[in-house]
Amino acid sequence: MADVRETTLPGVGVRHEFVTAEGQTIGVLVHRDGRREVLIYGMDDPDTCVVSLSLSPDDARTLDELLGGSKVTEVIGVVQHEIEGLSIEWITVGEASPAVGASIGDGAYRTRTGASIVAVVRHGQAVPAPGPEFVFDAADVVVAVGTNEGLEAMRRLLTDAAG
Repeated sequence: MADVRETTLPGVGVRHEFVTAEGQTIGVLVHRDGRREVLIYGMDDPDTCVVSLSLSPDDARTLDELLGGSKVTEVIGVVQHEIEGLSIEWITVGEASPAVGASIGDGAYRTRTGASIVAVVRHGQAVPAPGPEFVFDAADVVVAVGTNEGLEAMRRLLTDAAG
């Protein structure tokens, strides 16, 4: 799963972007009113948006279902836009991470970072609200919520070989 970059756009909403396996940058702009825009950027100039497709909330849910999306993502998106200062990160557990084979409780992630693990995506399947007994595998994608500083600390703990 690609890393998703998140940018808060004051007064507008949040833009999520990732680079596909073929090198194409794609974004989704989530407006405060629930509308979504799918953005496709130029291959030669990744700062130039060449296609913008506006979707109503119902259209976005339909497309999400067609693409096999998770209800966890939808719920997190609603919460994120209702609470200022809240950020969400999708963090891939590294193969050399000390988190591999350890449980959420073992890592004491919330205590150490102030961020909360709200879901884990494993092999395309969401595990919402995993408990402290949940054990990480390499390549799990952790969905975490917290401050930017807390999420950066969480990223270091889940991806660094040194922990």
